[in-house]
Amino acid sequence: MTGQGGENSKVSGRVWLVGAGPGDPGLITVRGAQLLADADLVLYDGLVNPLLLRLTRGVCERTARVRRDGTAIVPQQEINQRLIDAAVSGKRVVRLKGGDPYIFGRGSEEAAALHTAGIPFEVVPGITAATAAGEYAGFSYTHRDISSAVAFITGHEDPSREGSRLNFKALAEFPGTLVFYMGLSRLEELCGRLMAAGLSATTPAAVICHATLATQKVAEGTLQTLPELVQGSGLTPPSLIVVGDCVRQRSQLCWFENLPLFGVSIGITRPEEQSEEIAEEIVRRGGEAVLMPMIEISPVGLEQTAQIRECLERLREYHWIVWTSINGVTEFFRHLRLAGMDARSLAGIRLACIGTSTAAGLERFGVTADLIPQQFRAEALAESMRPFVNGQRVLWAKADRGRAILPELLTAAGATVDQLVVYTNRDVTEFSADVADRLRNGQLSWVSLSSPSIARRFASMLDFAGISAAEMTTRIATISPVTTVAARECGLPVAAEAAVYTLQGILAAIQNQPIRH
Repeated sequence: MTGQGGENSKVSGRVWLVGAGPGDPGLITVRGAQLLADADLVLYDGLVNPLLLRLTRGVCERTARVRRDGTAIVPQQEINQRLIDAAVSGKRVVRLKGGDPYIFGRGSEEAAALHTAGIPFEVVPGITAATAAGEYAGFSYTHRDISSAVAFITGHEDPSREGSRLNFKALAEFPGTLVFYMGLSRLEELCGRLMAAGLSATTPAAVICHATLATQKVAEGTLQTLPELVQGSGLTPPSLIVVGDCVRQRSQLCWFENLPLFGVSIGITRPEEQSEEIAEEIVRRGGEAVLMPMIEISPVGLEQTAQIRECLERLREYHWIVWTSINGVTEFFRHLRLAGMDARSLAGIRLACIGTSTAAGLERFGVTADLIPQQFRAEALAESMRPFVNGQRVLWAKADRGRAILPELLTAAGATVDQLVVYTNRDVTEFSADVADRLRNGQLSWVSLSSPSIARRFASMLDFAGISAAEMTTRIATISPVTTVAARECGLPVAAEAAVYTLQGILAAIQNQPIRH
């Protein structure tokens, strides 16, 4: 949907009002994802899953409009003006809104303000919370044996309006499912008014909170019993209230809460550039992925770039090239390209990778590894190469720091090893405020540690934040025995260790542990 104002025809920027969906980051539309990738500025509201921000390189600003206590954080007029000012300055702006921009949101008010200011805009619909919540909770609102209609109703009207626009008599007589948005704080009143208007007290009713997320909770009852069931249950917004016979379907149609990681939050400590696939896998298994990188990846400086180019021009001197990380692969091929070379320059050179993930990174460049050890660790890699490297030259493309065991073992096997630093690691010094709070309050189920250096950095950051590892309820899972040893040397209790030394192995180890509630 496109709108074009007339007052400001020289505006070079543009605004897109994009529905982010109900919470699960996989439910954004293809068009929405494309626009995020192209945006200069993303203004996102408080219901947007922050994992969606990985899709953009633009500046991101949170514009949560209202706190839960009702006090304003960013007034709507300020948001409108921010959109206008950014577009006037020539920016491509995405206004990212939870659910759908217009369904009980204020996207239409923003669109009207843009029109008045002469700002070109488009609207990208999103999956609204009601439809997603029903399907993730196990309710089919319009099952042909139950209901031929569904009504979406606000449970929180404009407080400045005198009286209500809701006709509870008509709602009580409505021949279908009723879905109330934003009504948790008025649940008792809404149920009472429906019963007073003639709807049976035994009508099935439910509350769905945090729909489509690992924190989703559902309370089932009737119009008469639901308020008491919800009271003191700890249910919090965002929420929806569902009234109708479709609630009875939950025992048959519930699927989301049966996923293996449902209700489990997992901290991913790898650099953000390496976290996308594992975060996606956690979400697909019903869990929550919490990005908490311990290390930042950066390119090398100009002097080192010149040294890399000189080494690449002598590639034919080497018999082997070894990679021990995906970043090493990516940066090696980036420098290869900068030098005007490509995969053909590797002809005749044998290639070794420490594990399947690193080898998969190599395959993205159309190249297959010749050797991958059965155990994904430096010692096993050196042992697998040992019969082949006596008298041969080996190039190790690596970070600016790491364990020295690989070149030591290969040298002992008769190889000449050159270490080529193709990227740098920098320690993150402290947790974000949100992550620190979750660790202190026991609101993070697991932290995954994927290397000894990350284990040591995590322990250091806990100490800096004043968080006791011994008293922390968050459990720790490691990728390998070497990482477990490093963690325990730092005083970190390890609850699970991967049998296969990959991120998928960590998830398997976590799934084998009992879920704490």
